[in-house]
Amino acid sequence: MSSTAEPKAPPSNRLGLDVKQYGGGKSTLCVGCGHDVITRQITQAFFEMGVTPHKVAKMSGIGCSSKTTAYFVDRGHGFNAVHGRMPAVATGAMLANHHLLTIGVSGDGDTASIGAGQFVHLLRRNLPMVYIVENNGVYGLTKGQFSATADFGSKLKSGVVNDLPAIDLCAMAIELGCGYVARSFSGDMKQLLGLLKGAIAHRGTALLDVISPCVTFNNHESSTKSYKWAKDHEIPIQEIGFVPFFEDIHVDYDPGTTQDVALHDGSHIRLKKLRADYDAMDKTSAYALLHEAKEKGEFLTGLIYVEPEKKDFLSLLGLPDQPLAAMTLEQTRPGPEALEQIMESLR
Repeated sequence: MSSTAEPKAPPSNRLGLDVKQYGGGKSTLCVGCGHDVITRQITQAFFEMGVTPHKVAKMSGIGCSSKTTAYFVDRGHGFNAVHGRMPAVATGAMLANHHLLTIGVSGDGDTASIGAGQFVHLLRRNLPMVYIVENNGVYGLTKGQFSATADFGSKLKSGVVNDLPAIDLCAMAIELGCGYVARSFSGDMKQLLGLLKGAIAHRGTALLDVISPCVTFNNHESSTKSYKWAKDHEIPIQEIGFVPFFEDIHVDYDPGTTQDVALHDGSHIRLKKLRADYDAMDKTSAYALLHEAKEKGEFLTGLIYVEPEKKDFLSLLGLPDQPLAAMTLEQTRPGPEALEQIMESLR
């Protein structure tokens, strides 16, 4: 007897969309590249959070990492900026339309080298966007030279040893006032997904430094950015749980071992402490933990620091609710009477 049952529909989110509607083009990156794992988790996070696809602004610079934005939410807006200049473009886009959810995907070269000057000002301004650094310690598009995040003493396949200190992007972000600072590993998909959801819910710059091994140039035994090294040296500082604002909040944890952080939209990120004395909202503790890990050669992952009440750049500017991009010429260009009033007030 033949079955006439209709195929089961794929699960949908709170907008009635399935996960395929958050997809993009087919990846052209190397098979096994950590960047593609990150893409899948970004897609899943947007789906589970019920983000409206056409309200997403995807920003990138130059490098293997910057191709990532073509591989998710193809119904969103995308801009591939000049090398290292993505933060300036993202700032302009948010000033024009702050109703967009902006996500920037960069690399360790694009962010920590040519784009370092732009990156530091993005952090200190606290622009509301998710900023992901796909960190593999090398320049993948130009044959694998060391980047500014390559660890001191690490080796290339050719045997060349890095004799320069690494830039710690998380320590830099905390120093410059970033209110959401996390580090993860592309091979730890559950943790990465939780951190991405928290970043989407956070209002302000949310930095995710994700170790993403380059299988072509930096996945050998002596690399400190390889899959094996990351798996052997990863030390999670907590287990990540996330409850979005549109789900009921239930207190089902031991307050003595779990830190609950309420984000601006009503979502909660729950941190089950694996280091019992660590407070993710204590800036001094965050610095100390990063320094301790560096001395021990550990690779720390998790939510390193969060400051949910910090005001973002657009709030500080006092922008009106109506996006500037939707205003009429008369609204954005006051007449001569307004200019006269301003000049008179300065006398």
